[in-house]
Amino acid sequence: MQPQSLYKNIIDSLSAQIAILDESGVIIATNKSWQEFGEANNLQPPVDSKGQNYLEICDRSGDEAGELTAIGIRKVLSGELQAFNMQYPCHSPTEERWFVVRVVKLKATGVPQVIVSHENITPVISAQEDLKKKEMELSQQKKMLEDSNIALKVLLEHREQDRVRLEENVLVNVRKLVRPYLEKLRLQKLDEHNLNLVAIIESRLEELTSPFLNRLTAIHRLLTPREIDVAALVREGRTSKEIAGLLNLSVSGVDFHRKMIRKKLGLSNEKSNLRSYLLSLH
Repeated sequence: MQPQSLYKNIIDSLSAQIAILDESGVIIATNKSWQEFGEANNLQPPVDSKGQNYLEICDRSGDEAGELTAIGIRKVLSGELQAFNMQYPCHSPTEERWFVVRVVKLKATGVPQVIVSHENITPVISAQEDLKKKEMELSQQKKMLEDSNIALKVLLEHREQDRVRLEENVLVNVRKLVRPYLEKLRLQKLDEHNLNLVAIIESRLEELTSPFLNRLTAIHRLLTPREIDVAALVREGRTSKEIAGLLNLSVSGVDFHRKMIRKKLGLSNEKSNLRSYLLSLH
């Protein structure tokens, strides 16, 4: 194959639409892609565009892309620019398309000539647009998530405020509605047993308004009701004998409950003090 024929085959194999212009802007040669594009878009004959002045076509285009392309071609022909590149839209009736035009001087010809190529970059632009949309969607989702987190934080703060107000209301009601009657009971002639019962009631009311109850409630699932009673009295510093008298149990029964409480709370070490542990629940 002759070199000239080889070069022509190479040029015709390229996807870009390529034309060679003389110093006046007249088309002197085009490749297969240029000709196929002309046929597909119903451009004026001849199909190879030879003899047409490309600069005049650009000047008459009436759009910015054509005008800028003409300026770029003239600057490359004059030697003012080594090359000219520009991205531009070229939409058809059926689809949106984007191209990039490149203009370089044709060397080793002895006369000013340029190579003009148009490459379809629609897939690249479409991918960029899709990426922008995805980034925008992610940004919107991130903002929604941040707004949701803020709303949740506010809701939790309100819930905590409500909880604090509820506890304060309980405390006030206990002091106003219950304690006066306990004070009156204390003024009555009660025996030691009943006085101890009043003391237990006062102690339990204190627990209702203290963090200890919240912590003790967390282990209610582990302890039986009787074990909870024993645990509360142990925390007050009551001995097994005192607890037995208050709860109508035997001392050995109290000791059994204390052993079960220690086991359920994970206090297997004999050196671990049950009362100290219960006092730490605050």
